[in-house]
Parts: sequence; C-alpha cells; structure tokens
Amino acid sequence: MRFCRFGNGRLGLVEGSTVRDVTAALDVLPRYQYPLPAHDVLIANLGQVAARARELAPEVAPVPLDGLKLLSPVANPGKIVAAPVNYKKHAQEVRENPALHNNNPALLQSINTIGLFLKATSSLTGPGDGIQLRKLDRRNDHEVELAFVIGKKGNHIPRSEALQYVAGYAIGLDITIRGAEDRSFRKSPDSYSVLGPWLVTPDEISDPGNLDLSITVNGQVRQQSNTDNMILSVAELIEFASSFYTLHPGDIFMTGTPEGVGQIVPGDVIVATVEKIGSMQVEVQAAADMPLDTNAAESTASTAGRPA
Repeated sequence: MRFCRFGNGRLGLVEGSTVRDVTAALDVLPRYQYPLPAHDVLIANLGQVAARARELAPEVAPVPLDGLKLLSPVANPGKIVAAPVNYKKHAQEVRENPALHNNNPALLQSINTIGLFLKATSSLTGPGDGIQLRKLDRRNDHEVELAFVIGKKGNHIPRSEALQYVAGYAIGLDITIRGAEDRSFRKSPDSYSVLGPWLVTPDEISDPGNLDLSITVNGQVRQQSNTDNMILSVAELIEFASSFYTLHPGDIFMTGTPEGVGQIVPGDVIVATVEKIGSMQVEVQAAADMPLDTNAAESTASTAGRPA
C-alpha cells in the first residue's frame, strides 16, 4: 500500500496516478492527552489504519494526484537519523573535493568510524512545500537518498530481524549547506529534509538493497546509482543506530547519497526518483527572510564547482 498526506493534513491511499481520500480511517487512532507520546501516532497504528482504509477505499472516488500538494508522509518523527558517506564513490568524491569536505577531518572518515548523525525534526517538509534555501552566499547541495520509517519500538535490534521494524519506504532529499560546521547544524535548516511523495509499505519492496535511484535538476541528471552500492544496508543501519538509542515509530532514516552531489539555487526544479517508490518534484526557492542575491548565487555556482 501507498499512503500520502496532502492538502490540509488529509490521508490518501495512492493508486497509480490517483488517490482516494481515506482520512476517515484516522478515527481508529487512540486519543491522547498531554503529555503526548514521543512517536508518530499514525505510524505506530499503521496496521489498523490500513485495514480501515481498505474498507473505506471502494466508497471513495479517486482523484488525480497531479495538482495535489503532497506533505511529508510522516508528521511527527521523534528522530531523523542520517547516514554520512554511505556510498563508496560519494566518500571518494568528498575526499577529493575541498568544496565538499572544507578540510574538516570528520568528513574524511568512514561511516563505520564517524557513525550516524541526527537532523532536526523541524527540518522536515514534503515535496509540495519545496525547499527554502538559506545562506545563499554559500554552496547548498542536493543529496537524493532512499528513506525508510521505523514502524515499532526497538532497541539493540539484530540485523537479521531489522527489516521487521520498517513501516515503509520513501524518497528522501538531504539538503546541505557546505561549510566547516557540524553536519547536524548545516543540514537542519527548515525544509532541508524532504520526505515523499508517499510511504510505500514493505510488502511492495522485498529488497531495499537493490533499488535504482536518481535525481535531475532542471532536467539534467546529477546522481544515478543503486542502493546495492551502500556501505551499510538498511538492516545494518537499524542495527547500528539501535545499539546507541531506542528507535520509535515514525523515526525517519536517510540512508546516504551516491556520488554526483551538486549545487542548487533558487529557481531550480528537482525530480528525485527511487525504483518501486516513484518520483517527486520539488521546487527550490529562497527562504522568505533570505532575499535572493542573484550575483552571489551565480558567483557561487560558477566558482564552487560541481562533482562529476
């Protein structure tokens, strides 16, 4: 099944190029009072919601997906866990390009050494809201990634059982401001974690370790690879992360990006694609409180260089 969130927090069941509004299925969710749970309530009860959605769907007329404002399929993640340099060729391009590593020793080490990092949950957005770039005098880069969402609470999860903890898969965009600061800081501005276009349940993706993924910017292919090139697999990432902290329903994982990361500027249009999930189009804008300095943006684009 494929679930999307759209409009003003509506829940949709995606079928090809159409969606059925099954928001009424949310009635099965438990009611909470403060303090609210530290996890995403929809994801924690996705099985019950899915069952109710199946009952409702035949009675709901499908509408075209085209034109709908798609939100992040997860509204309230407790954590956004990200995997740095998790593709060998990307690790190589980081080491070889000063515009990417900024002489930061931490950026030149392997994922097994530096571990994972967290992005602010306030950075999460859906494809319909677009990316709002900050620090336009610096290089902002795109990174396309397979993303997945944890479906149940777990701790010290062995890789042999890890995929049982996945609620679903989506496309992730990990947007990055280049610089010397810590990754979590540079990757956490508002809208710098794009998740979408929907959540695909695991029954539709038997092997997350063999999925083509790509990204185009203004029609130009920038990144193109397969998840079989990841250093740590989905199961290994879950095992690694859960050895340090408890995972909760709704926690989002960004699994790392392949080679070919490049700069984006306001006005660009991104199309990110992951096999068996689909594609999402995302527009790049300047943040509302960050007026566009065209000369600075053009200068940065011409001098920073783009990895091959």
